[in-house]
Amino acid sequence: MTYDQLAEKLIEAGVNENSRNLRNKVSRGGFSAVFFVQCLKAIGCKSLTLEE
Repeated sequence: MTYDQLAEKLIEAGVNENSRNLRNKVSRGGFSAVFFVQCLKAIGCKSLTLEE
């Protein structure tokens, strides 16, 4: 999925982000857990497993 595609899906989900902002956030590694979950939901992720 491209940053442009993710930005479109986030906008559909009510999260106003453009692809440039997404690139910056990811390259800096500076985003909240809430934003991470919003991205997961936007791409259709139904579950997340964290291993110890």
